[in-house]
Amino acid sequence: MPETAPSLLLLIPAYNEEQRIEPVLRAYGKYFRDQYPGKFQLIVVLNGCRDNTIGVVKKVAAEFPAISALEFAAPIGKGGALIEGLRLAPLADFIGYVDADGATEPEAFHDLARHCREADCVIGSRWIEGAVLHQVQTGQRRFASRVFHYIVQFFFRMNIRDTQCGAKIMTRAAAEKTHPSLCIADMAFDINLLYVLKRNGFQVKEVPTEWTDKVGSKVSLGKTSMTMLFSVIRLRWIYSPFAPLRKIFLPIEKWIYRKLNAPPPNPDPKHD
Repeated sequence: MPETAPSLLLLIPAYNEEQRIEPVLRAYGKYFRDQYPGKFQLIVVLNGCRDNTIGVVKKVAAEFPAISALEFAAPIGKGGALIEGLRLAPLADFIGYVDADGATEPEAFHDLARHCREADCVIGSRWIEGAVLHQVQTGQRRFASRVFHYIVQFFFRMNIRDTQCGAKIMTRAAAEKTHPSLCIADMAFDINLLYVLKRNGFQVKEVPTEWTDKVGSKVSLGKTSMTMLFSVIRLRWIYSPFAPLRKIFLPIEKWIYRKLNAPPPNPDPKHD
């Protein structure tokens, strides 16, 4: 890669990741220090952590100055953490995110970055030819993933095979344009991001990625799936001709999110 490599800002949302995040941060810090000629920043966005994740991040940051933290005391959800992190888009030419568990290795994220000039947003995919899966998800999780995919396709017609892969990167312009329209704070955030990108005319490129499904997932299949389904329905309603009627049902909506123990949703975006 030439010395004129674009600057990269990588976000890692983290919730109680004290036990898993240190090797991930060290791997990314070392790889991009040694292999990437452009400016690289990694910001861990801590989302209501009750353990010592911040201490681990600070320890690694002392060795790798490109790493820092943005901490929120309240549990704002993975989507909420990324919404806050994307406010920092002006700091770099390209801004992306990966999961804190290390499912996406530094080399795999770098590969996404190499495609940055081909589209406004590049997303890793585990479901297209060429993807390398080192550990396949359980049958139950694969089934839930594919059912969710068909629901999303039914509602939004985005024709994206893998909306939920936790490895994405986009241009500064795309991040700044879409940020005001991001309102999903839970794990359905990716649907919100991709739909708004498409709605605003940005090109999304799906490329095969290398992925390792990690143990210790914090996803509760039942509650997480219900929350994501509810958020998808909410997003579809926001962008429907019946959107003005939603204000009548907002108290019920908030009650449902509380019952699901889900992060509170951000206010509805303004849109044309």
